[in-house]
Amino acid sequence: MREEVSNWWKQALKDLESAKKNLEIEAYYIVAFLSQQAAEKALKALYIHKTKASPGTTHSLLFLGRRVEIPEALYTVLRKLSPDFVVTRYPDATHGLPYELYDEEISKERLELAERVIKWVKKELER
Repeated sequence: MREEVSNWWKQALKDLESAKKNLEIEAYYIVAFLSQQAAEKALKALYIHKTKASPGTTHSLLFLGRRVEIPEALYTVLRKLSPDFVVTRYPDATHGLPYELYDEEISKERLELAERVIKWVKKELER
């Protein structure tokens, strides 16, 4: 595995681990953000692995998913995770405080969705 791919992959796994730790301390909006980040970084690792090129500065999970030919069933996962890149960080994104928008149920769902993406990417990287 190329070093650049490995670096993106390792960071994706670390973000997923950090999301799980934040669930324990009830930092639900951080769980959602880190879940989105884990999926994004995993997809970037696979993108680089497959294309031998940088995906650039995109944060679009749908763009990355299309480029790595993610299964159709996972597009709904990407659509659910995508808004959390912005909504979890900016009070003016939804006219509300990010930490008030997320609860345990939502954060657990985001974590599970990210795990599905990670699992698929892992299989692809091992091919």
